[in-house]
Amino acid sequence: MRPEQAIGYESKEAVIRNLRDAGCNPDTIRCFMRYFDQGDWKDQLSLLEEQRETILGMVHEEERQIVCLDYLVYQIQNRKKQEV
Repeated sequence: MRPEQAIGYESKEAVIRNLRDAGCNPDTIRCFMRYFDQGDWKDQLSLLEEQRETILGMVHEEERQIVCLDYLVYQIQNRKKQEV
């Protein structure tokens, strides 16, 4: 069984496509595939966890930005109600 089949993929290209879809940059993909070819699943998991943490950090930052916008909308609406 080929390594990509062991994790449920038809080909290495499918693994690479999934990594791209997950937002991995070319360096991360190359590194992951090197570990993949070596069967080094611990370092593969470590890279995936780093990518996950990066994305989660971006999500949290965007959530903070949404909260700021929501507060501004609330302030404007509240001020508008007081004028009536």
